[in-house]
Amino acid sequence: MIVISNNEGKSGIPATASMLAQGKPGLDAVEAGIRLVEDDEEVRTVGRGGWPNLLGEVELDASVMDGTSLRTGAVGGLQGFRHPVSVAREVLERLPHELLIGAGAARFAAEIGAEQCDLLADHSRAAWQRWFDAEVSEADRGNWPDVPLTRYCHNAVDPEIGKDTTVFIALDANRNIVSGTSTSGWGWKYPGRLGDSPVIGAGSYADSRYGACACTGAGEMTIRAGTARAVVLYMKMGMSVERAVEEAVNDMRALKGGLINRVTIHAIDNRGNHRVVAVNGLPGNHYWFWTDGMQAPEARPAELIQISERAPQAKKIAMTVYTA
Repeated sequence: MIVISNNEGKSGIPATASMLAQGKPGLDAVEAGIRLVEDDEEVRTVGRGGWPNLLGEVELDASVMDGTSLRTGAVGGLQGFRHPVSVAREVLERLPHELLIGAGAARFAAEIGAEQCDLLADHSRAAWQRWFDAEVSEADRGNWPDVPLTRYCHNAVDPEIGKDTTVFIALDANRNIVSGTSTSGWGWKYPGRLGDSPVIGAGSYADSRYGACACTGAGEMTIRAGTARAVVLYMKMGMSVERAVEEAVNDMRALKGGLINRVTIHAIDNRGNHRVVAVNGLPGNHYWFWTDGMQAPEARPAELIQISERAPQAKKIAMTVYTA
């Protein structure tokens, strides 16, 4: 048994590890752990307390994947519901579909009785208001929100900050491999933007025959490279998990233009081996690891790999807003 989570998974991985140690199904354990992260308002990029979009609305994305059936469930742009990972799980369990977005995702969440809540916490509301007062022109403030948003999307947020996620990948006692993700996405994003978290094959993928992969950071990059599916496919081709991640990093080296920034790749194989690589990562990047026989999950440093010499720079006001 093994479970890996990114740094944002600190509040949830002990519960996941405990359930796995008790022989619980991997999908149940991963969902339970992610729900705790979604409830943790100290985590500013997942669930309630996550950063809003340009309009001051919190839009949540989540996904789960059962690596034995290869069934998935995902939601994108979900507003007003506390636990998007559980809504995603119910998409897998109840619908013939794999992904619901926006109003349809909210309708389904209401239909199944998912818990509703105001997702915009006080700290997020205050930070957004400071951004609005400092960055939005006087003319646009008078006509808000019926104004062009494109220029604010490009200028409002440092791409190095506030674009994380929580991801869990696990191998359970029955040798089933699963994955789960949850995020509020890129803070100050264009409304309706989906990152890689709800996109199966980009932000996560699990196949019990080979392994699993899940990514955090700049989802635009992993969507373009199909990173999560690529890692698992490379393992299917006979590569070790170490080599599979290396090849996925090489795929990213081919990306030209667009957002080239930080991505952390988390991967396990079906024998309990793992590798975590922070592409263009910063010192201190870490992940959480547990395997059977350990008393508690432990933090481990991610391996740092550079594929670009220069990351985009932020406007000073955006940095101030994010660290407030």
